[in-house]
Amino acid sequence: MEIPLHISFRGMAPPQNIKERIEERVGRLERFFDRITSCRVVVSAPHRHHHKGKLYHVAISLGVPGGELVVNRDPAGKHAHEDVYVALRDAFNALQRQLRDHVRRKRGDTKTHEAPPHGRIARLFDGYGFIETPDGREIYFHRNSVTNESFDRLAAGAEVRFVAMDGESEKGPQASTVSPLGKRHIVE
Repeated sequence: MEIPLHISFRGMAPPQNIKERIEERVGRLERFFDRITSCRVVVSAPHRHHHKGKLYHVAISLGVPGGELVVNRDPAGKHAHEDVYVALRDAFNALQRQLRDHVRRKRGDTKTHEAPPHGRIARLFDGYGFIETPDGREIYFHRNSVTNESFDRLAAGAEVRFVAMDGESEKGPQASTVSPLGKRHIVE
């Protein structure tokens, strides 16, 4: 790290071995991602006057190239956070997930979701029809494949998304699900 680890405690005396635990967790993060520039950890017990127990609050700010990852674990409703070590564990686990996501984005390993196939209604008959895809193929569909029982509201030229079945029917490729699209949706 370019800037040394900074640990502070508010409204409480540091529990035994807590600094070592924090240093160990930060060390794990550095082994996972060696370009961490700074880390600031604040552990506080802001709820002094509760009748049941103190709920510890942990805030961590981790400097990375191009930004900062922040975890601010609010203990409201988490009675497990009456134990400072549990609150600390939860905060570092959340930070580790954020750091993994940051590394994936930097590497370009993010998931891409392919849009379902789309097309326009080419022809309609009594109880079935055909969808024309942008590449010119025709996909058969049955009225039971149309979502929300909206087959009767379909018209030639209407834009739809569909899920094609693996096999072909006697009429060629078949859609198992057909969803009409809204009027403002533009199919390219």
